[in-house]
Amino acid sequence: MKKHETIESVAIPMKVVGPALITGSVISGEKVSIPLATLEKPLWPSVHRGARISVDAGGIQATLIDERMTRSVVLEAPDASVALAVVETAATRESEIRRVVEAGSRYAKFLAIHRQIVGNLLYLRLEILTGDAAGHNMVTAAAERLIDWLLGQHPSLRYVSISGNYCTDKKPSAVNGILGRGKSVVAEMTVSAALCRRILKTTPGAIVDLHTKKNLIGSQLAGGLRSGNAHFANMLLAFYLATGQDAANIVEGSQGIVHAECRNDDLYFSCTVPHIIVGTVGAGKGLDWVQHTLEQLGCTGQCEPGGNARRLAVIAAAAVVCGELSLLAAQTNRGELMAAHTRLERG
Repeated sequence: MKKHETIESVAIPMKVVGPALITGSVISGEKVSIPLATLEKPLWPSVHRGARISVDAGGIQATLIDERMTRSVVLEAPDASVALAVVETAATRESEIRRVVEAGSRYAKFLAIHRQIVGNLLYLRLEILTGDAAGHNMVTAAAERLIDWLLGQHPSLRYVSISGNYCTDKKPSAVNGILGRGKSVVAEMTVSAALCRRILKTTPGAIVDLHTKKNLIGSQLAGGLRSGNAHFANMLLAFYLATGQDAANIVEGSQGIVHAECRNDDLYFSCTVPHIIVGTVGAGKGLDWVQHTLEQLGCTGQCEPGGNARRLAVIAAAAVVCGELSLLAAQTNRGELMAAHTRLERG
Protein backbone atom coordinates (compact mmCIF):
# COMPACT_ATOMS: atom_id res chain seq x y z
CA MET A 1 0.00 0.00 0.00
CA LYS A 2 1.30 3.43 -0.91
CA LYS A 3 2.02 5.90 1.87
CA HIS A 4 -0.90 8.21 0.97
CA GLU A 5 -3.26 5.20 1.11
CA THR A 6 -2.33 4.22 4.67
CA ILE A 7 -5.34 4.13 6.98
CA GLU A 8 -4.84 4.85 10.65
CA SER A 9 -7.31 4.70 13.51
CA VAL A 10 -8.09 7.29 16.16
CA ALA A 11 -9.33 6.07 19.52
CA ILE A 12 -12.21 8.01 21.10
CA PRO A 13 -13.29 7.05 24.65
CA MET A 14 -16.69 5.36 24.75
CA LYS A 15 -18.99 4.48 27.62
CA VAL A 16 -22.39 2.88 27.77
CA VAL A 17 -24.82 4.81 29.97
CA GLY A 18 -28.33 4.19 31.20
CA PRO A 19 -30.37 2.19 30.60
CA ALA A 20 -33.15 4.48 29.41
CA LEU A 21 -36.73 3.23 29.32
CA ILE A 22 -38.18 3.75 25.84
CA THR A 23 -41.80 3.27 24.80
CA GLY A 24 -43.71 3.80 21.56
CA SER A 25 -44.51 2.05 18.30
CA VAL A 26 -40.88 1.40 17.30
CA ILE A 27 -39.61 0.34 20.73
CA SER A 28 -42.29 -0.75 23.15
CA GLY A 29 -41.32 -0.65 26.81
CA GLU A 30 -37.64 -1.64 26.67
CA LYS A 31 -34.72 -0.57 28.82
CA VAL A 32 -31.91 0.29 26.39
CA SER A 33 -28.34 1.16 27.34
CA ILE A 34 -26.88 3.99 25.24
CA PRO A 35 -23.31 3.99 23.85
CA LEU A 36 -21.64 7.41 23.64
CA ALA A 37 -18.16 8.10 22.23
CA THR A 38 -16.86 11.50 23.28
CA LEU A 39 -13.94 13.46 24.65
CA GLU A 40 -16.33 15.47 26.84
CA LYS A 41 -16.41 13.40 30.02
CA PRO A 42 -19.34 15.21 31.69
CA LEU A 43 -21.64 14.05 28.89
CA TRP A 44 -21.70 10.49 30.21
CA PRO A 45 -23.04 11.20 33.71
CA SER A 46 -25.36 13.86 32.34
CA VAL A 47 -27.08 11.53 29.86
CA HIS A 48 -27.05 8.79 32.50
CA ARG A 49 -28.96 11.09 34.85
CA GLY A 50 -31.55 11.71 32.17
CA ALA A 51 -31.82 7.98 31.53
CA ARG A 52 -32.34 7.36 35.25
CA ILE A 53 -35.16 9.91 35.18
CA SER A 54 -36.76 8.08 32.24
CA VAL A 55 -36.96 4.84 34.20
CA ASP A 56 -38.43 6.45 37.29
CA ALA A 57 -40.83 8.63 35.26
CA GLY A 58 -42.37 5.77 33.28
CA GLY A 59 -40.36 6.06 30.10
CA ILE A 60 -39.52 8.16 27.08
CA GLN A 61 -42.37 8.14 24.57
CA ALA A 62 -40.57 8.10 21.20
CA THR A 63 -42.60 8.64 18.03
CA LEU A 64 -41.18 8.32 14.52
CA ILE A 65 -42.84 11.16 12.61
CA ASP A 66 -41.25 10.86 9.17
CA GLU A 67 -38.32 9.40 7.22
CA ARG A 68 -36.75 10.13 3.83
CA MET A 69 -33.38 10.79 2.23
CA THR A 70 -32.88 13.50 -0.35
CA ARG A 71 -30.58 14.64 -3.12
CA SER A 72 -31.07 17.73 -5.27
CA VAL A 73 -29.81 18.01 -8.82
CA VAL A 74 -29.24 21.15 -10.91
CA LEU A 75 -30.00 21.30 -14.62
CA GLU A 76 -29.78 24.25 -16.96
CA ALA A 77 -32.52 25.01 -19.48
CA PRO A 78 -32.41 27.55 -22.32
CA ASP A 79 -34.84 29.72 -20.34
CA ALA A 80 -37.35 29.58 -17.50
CA SER A 81 -40.25 28.62 -19.74
CA VAL A 82 -38.45 25.45 -20.82
CA ALA A 83 -37.55 24.64 -17.21
CA LEU A 84 -41.22 24.98 -16.25
CA ALA A 85 -42.30 22.82 -19.18
CA VAL A 86 -39.92 20.08 -17.99
CA VAL A 87 -41.45 20.20 -14.51
CA GLU A 88 -45.01 20.12 -15.84
CA THR A 89 -44.24 17.20 -18.13
CA ALA A 90 -42.52 15.27 -15.35
CA ALA A 91 -45.58 15.71 -13.13
CA THR A 92 -47.66 13.73 -15.62
CA ARG A 93 -45.13 10.89 -15.86
CA GLU A 94 -44.63 9.97 -12.20
CA SER A 95 -44.95 6.23 -12.81
CA GLU A 96 -42.05 6.36 -15.30
CA ILE A 97 -39.96 8.43 -12.91
CA ARG A 98 -40.68 5.97 -10.12
CA ARG A 99 -39.41 3.07 -12.25
CA VAL A 100 -36.26 5.01 -13.15
CA VAL A 101 -35.52 6.02 -9.57
CA GLU A 102 -36.13 2.56 -8.09
CA ALA A 103 -34.42 0.60 -10.88
CA GLY A 104 -30.98 0.37 -9.28
CA SER A 105 -31.93 -0.79 -5.77
CA ARG A 106 -34.48 -3.12 -4.22
CA TYR A 107 -34.58 -0.83 -1.17
CA ALA A 108 -35.00 2.58 -2.85
CA LYS A 109 -38.65 3.67 -2.77
CA PHE A 110 -39.65 6.85 -4.59
CA LEU A 111 -41.54 9.40 -2.49
CA ALA A 112 -41.57 12.78 -4.22
CA ILE A 113 -39.76 15.43 -6.24
CA HIS A 114 -39.80 19.10 -5.26
CA ARG A 115 -38.68 21.83 -7.62
CA GLN A 116 -37.34 25.36 -7.65
CA ILE A 117 -36.64 27.46 -10.75
CA VAL A 118 -34.13 30.30 -10.59
CA GLY A 119 -33.71 32.06 -13.92
CA ASN A 120 -33.03 29.26 -16.36
CA LEU A 121 -31.76 26.90 -13.63
CA LEU A 122 -33.90 23.95 -12.57
CA TYR A 123 -33.38 22.49 -9.08
CA LEU A 124 -35.05 19.13 -8.40
CA ARG A 125 -35.08 17.68 -4.88
CA LEU A 126 -35.53 13.91 -5.01
CA GLU A 127 -36.88 12.12 -1.92
CA ILE A 128 -36.74 8.35 -1.38
CA LEU A 129 -36.90 5.73 1.35
CA THR A 130 -33.61 3.84 1.78
CA GLY A 131 -34.33 0.84 4.02
CA ASP A 132 -31.72 0.28 6.72
CA ALA A 133 -29.09 2.43 4.97
CA ALA A 134 -28.58 6.08 5.85
CA GLY A 135 -29.01 6.46 2.11
CA HIS A 136 -26.57 9.10 0.88
CA ASN A 137 -25.17 6.89 -1.87
CA MET A 138 -28.50 5.27 -2.67
CA VAL A 139 -30.25 8.59 -3.27
CA THR A 140 -27.28 9.95 -5.22
CA ALA A 141 -27.35 6.93 -7.54
CA ALA A 142 -31.11 7.38 -7.95
CA ALA A 143 -30.54 11.05 -8.78
CA GLU A 144 -27.99 10.06 -11.42
CA ARG A 145 -30.59 7.83 -13.07
CA LEU A 146 -33.12 10.65 -12.91
CA ILE A 147 -30.68 13.04 -14.61
CA ASP A 148 -29.97 10.54 -17.39
CA TRP A 149 -33.70 10.06 -18.00
CA LEU A 150 -34.44 13.81 -18.01
CA LEU A 151 -31.58 14.61 -20.39
CA GLY A 152 -32.80 11.88 -22.69
CA GLN A 153 -36.35 13.20 -22.64
CA HIS A 154 -35.35 16.87 -22.97
CA PRO A 155 -32.25 17.33 -25.16
CA SER A 156 -32.22 21.10 -24.57
CA LEU A 157 -31.35 20.57 -20.89
CA ARG A 158 -27.73 20.66 -19.74
CA TYR A 159 -26.20 18.94 -16.72
CA VAL A 160 -24.83 21.28 -14.02
CA SER A 161 -24.38 19.20 -10.85
CA ILE A 162 -25.50 16.05 -9.10
CA SER A 163 -25.93 18.13 -5.94
CA GLY A 164 -27.37 21.62 -5.91
CA ASN A 165 -27.50 22.33 -2.14
CA TYR A 166 -31.31 22.19 -2.18
CA CYS A 167 -30.94 18.73 -0.54
CA THR A 168 -29.67 20.03 1.99
CA ASP A 169 -26.72 17.81 2.95
CA LYS A 170 -24.61 18.57 6.05
CA LYS A 171 -25.54 22.25 6.14
CA PRO A 172 -28.09 24.10 8.29
CA SER A 173 -31.20 24.99 6.29
CA ALA A 174 -34.91 25.68 6.53
CA VAL A 175 -35.88 23.30 3.72
CA ASN A 176 -34.93 20.15 5.63
CA GLY A 177 -37.25 21.07 8.47
CA ILE A 178 -40.08 21.96 6.09
CA LEU A 179 -39.83 19.03 3.66
CA GLY A 180 -37.91 16.53 5.78
CA ARG A 181 -34.50 14.84 5.57
CA GLY A 182 -33.47 11.82 7.60
CA LYS A 183 -35.66 10.43 10.33
CA SER A 184 -37.79 12.79 12.40
CA VAL A 185 -38.43 11.62 15.96
CA VAL A 186 -40.24 13.26 18.88
CA ALA A 187 -39.07 12.06 22.30
CA GLU A 188 -41.28 13.02 25.28
CA MET A 189 -41.17 12.61 29.05
CA THR A 190 -43.46 13.62 31.87
CA VAL A 191 -41.50 14.10 35.09
CA SER A 192 -43.05 14.71 38.48
CA ALA A 193 -42.03 17.63 40.68
CA ALA A 194 -40.75 15.14 43.25
CA LEU A 195 -38.42 13.51 40.70
CA CYS A 196 -37.22 16.93 39.54
CA ARG A 197 -36.30 17.83 43.10
CA ARG A 198 -34.77 14.47 44.01
CA ILE A 199 -32.68 13.70 40.92
CA LEU A 200 -32.41 16.95 38.95
CA LYS A 201 -32.16 19.24 42.01
CA THR A 202 -34.56 21.75 40.47
CA THR A 203 -38.26 22.34 39.76
CA PRO A 204 -40.48 21.97 36.68
CA GLY A 205 -41.10 25.72 36.68
CA ALA A 206 -37.39 26.54 36.71
CA ILE A 207 -36.73 24.26 33.72
CA VAL A 208 -39.64 25.71 31.71
CA ASP A 209 -38.55 29.26 32.50
CA LEU A 210 -34.94 28.59 31.50
CA HIS A 211 -36.02 26.84 28.30
CA THR A 212 -38.06 29.89 27.29
CA LYS A 213 -35.35 32.41 28.05
CA LYS A 214 -32.37 30.36 26.79
CA ASN A 215 -33.53 27.96 24.07
CA LEU A 216 -36.27 30.10 22.57
CA ILE A 217 -35.43 33.78 23.13
CA GLY A 218 -31.65 33.30 23.20
CA SER A 219 -31.72 31.29 19.97
CA GLN A 220 -33.80 34.01 18.31
CA LEU A 221 -31.26 36.64 19.33
CA ALA A 222 -28.51 34.50 17.87
CA GLY A 223 -30.38 34.05 14.59
CA GLY A 224 -30.84 30.31 15.12
CA LEU A 225 -32.35 28.50 12.13
CA ARG A 226 -35.28 26.23 13.05
CA SER A 227 -33.56 25.50 16.37
CA GLY A 228 -34.44 25.92 20.00
CA ASN A 229 -32.23 23.57 21.99
CA ALA A 230 -29.27 23.61 24.34
CA HIS A 231 -26.97 20.93 22.92
CA PHE A 232 -28.61 18.29 20.70
CA ALA A 233 -25.31 18.05 18.80
CA ASN A 234 -23.41 16.74 21.83
CA MET A 235 -25.57 13.64 22.20
CA LEU A 236 -25.98 13.02 18.48
CA LEU A 237 -22.26 13.27 17.75
CA ALA A 238 -21.37 10.90 20.60
CA PHE A 239 -24.05 8.44 19.48
CA TYR A 240 -23.05 8.69 15.81
CA LEU A 241 -19.40 8.02 16.62
CA ALA A 242 -20.33 5.06 18.84
CA THR A 243 -22.47 3.43 16.15
CA GLY A 244 -20.36 3.99 13.05
CA GLN A 245 -22.34 6.81 11.46
CA ASP A 246 -21.23 9.69 9.23
CA ALA A 247 -20.57 12.21 12.00
CA ALA A 248 -20.85 15.26 9.70
CA ASN A 249 -24.61 14.72 9.73
CA ILE A 250 -24.77 16.42 13.13
CA VAL A 251 -24.75 19.74 11.25
CA GLU A 252 -28.41 19.36 10.30
CA GLY A 253 -28.95 17.06 13.28
CA SER A 254 -28.22 19.94 15.64
CA GLN A 255 -31.35 21.69 14.38
CA GLY A 256 -34.21 20.73 16.66
CA ILE A 257 -36.72 22.14 19.10
CA VAL A 258 -37.41 21.57 22.78
CA HIS A 259 -40.93 22.07 24.05
CA ALA A 260 -41.50 22.19 27.81
CA GLU A 261 -44.47 23.13 29.97
CA CYS A 262 -45.81 22.66 33.48
CA ARG A 263 -48.79 20.33 33.67
CA ASN A 264 -50.21 20.76 37.15
CA ASP A 265 -47.21 19.84 39.30
CA ASP A 266 -45.45 17.82 36.58
CA LEU A 267 -42.95 18.73 33.89
CA TYR A 268 -43.77 17.86 30.29
CA PHE A 269 -40.49 17.83 28.35
CA SER A 270 -40.01 16.94 24.69
CA CYS A 271 -37.28 17.05 22.05
CA THR A 272 -38.23 17.14 18.39
CA VAL A 273 -35.19 15.81 16.54
CA PRO A 274 -36.12 16.17 12.87
CA HIS A 275 -32.91 15.20 11.09
CA ILE A 276 -31.52 11.95 12.50
CA ILE A 277 -29.46 10.38 9.72
CA VAL A 278 -28.42 6.86 10.70
CA GLY A 279 -28.04 3.46 9.09
CA THR A 280 -27.28 -0.09 10.15
CA VAL A 281 -25.84 -1.15 6.78
CA GLY A 282 -23.47 0.59 4.39
CA ALA A 283 -20.17 2.38 4.84
CA GLY A 284 -18.34 1.41 8.02
CA LYS A 285 -21.07 -0.86 9.35
CA GLY A 286 -19.04 -3.99 8.60
CA LEU A 287 -16.39 -3.10 11.17
CA ASP A 288 -16.39 -5.58 14.04
CA TRP A 289 -16.83 -2.98 16.78
CA VAL A 290 -19.71 -1.31 14.91
CA GLN A 291 -21.48 -4.62 14.41
CA HIS A 292 -21.01 -5.46 18.09
CA THR A 293 -22.50 -2.12 19.16
CA LEU A 294 -25.46 -2.45 16.78
CA GLU A 295 -26.10 -5.98 18.04
CA GLN A 296 -26.08 -4.77 21.64
CA LEU A 297 -28.69 -2.16 20.67
CA GLY A 298 -30.89 -4.77 18.98
CA CYS A 299 -30.42 -3.12 15.60
CA THR A 300 -29.30 -6.08 13.48
CA GLY A 301 -32.08 -8.63 13.60
CA GLN A 302 -35.21 -6.88 12.31
CA CYS A 303 -36.97 -8.50 9.34
CA GLU A 304 -38.99 -5.47 8.27
CA PRO A 305 -37.07 -3.33 5.73
CA GLY A 306 -35.79 -0.24 7.53
CA GLY A 307 -36.70 -1.57 10.97
CA ASN A 308 -33.14 -1.63 12.30
CA ALA A 309 -32.46 1.96 11.24
CA ARG A 310 -35.77 3.16 12.71
CA ARG A 311 -34.91 1.54 16.03
CA LEU A 312 -31.47 3.16 15.96
CA ALA A 313 -33.00 6.58 15.26
CA VAL A 314 -35.39 6.24 18.17
CA ILE A 315 -32.54 5.35 20.53
CA ALA A 316 -30.62 8.38 19.25
CA ALA A 317 -33.60 10.62 20.07
CA ALA A 318 -33.82 9.06 23.53
CA ALA A 319 -30.16 9.95 24.12
CA VAL A 320 -30.91 13.52 23.05
CA VAL A 321 -33.83 14.02 25.42
CA CYS A 322 -31.88 12.51 28.34
CA GLY A 323 -28.91 14.82 27.82
CA GLU A 324 -31.00 17.89 27.04
CA LEU A 325 -33.14 17.60 30.18
CA SER A 326 -30.12 16.96 32.39
CA LEU A 327 -28.17 19.96 31.08
CA LEU A 328 -31.07 22.39 31.37
CA ALA A 329 -31.68 21.20 34.92
CA ALA A 330 -28.01 21.79 35.76
CA GLN A 331 -28.10 25.29 34.30
CA THR A 332 -30.99 26.31 36.55
CA ASN A 333 -28.54 26.02 39.47
CA ARG A 334 -25.82 28.64 39.59
CA GLY A 335 -22.33 27.12 39.43
CA GLU A 336 -23.42 23.51 38.90
CA LEU A 337 -22.34 23.21 35.25
CA MET A 338 -18.83 24.59 35.76
CA ALA A 339 -18.32 22.58 38.95
CA ALA A 340 -19.23 19.37 37.13
CA HIS A 341 -16.89 20.10 34.23
CA THR A 342 -14.03 21.02 36.56
CA ARG A 343 -14.49 17.89 38.67
CA LEU A 344 -14.92 15.43 35.79
CA GLU A 345 -12.56 16.77 33.17
CA ARG A 346 -9.64 17.22 35.59
CA GLY A 347 -10.19 13.81 37.16
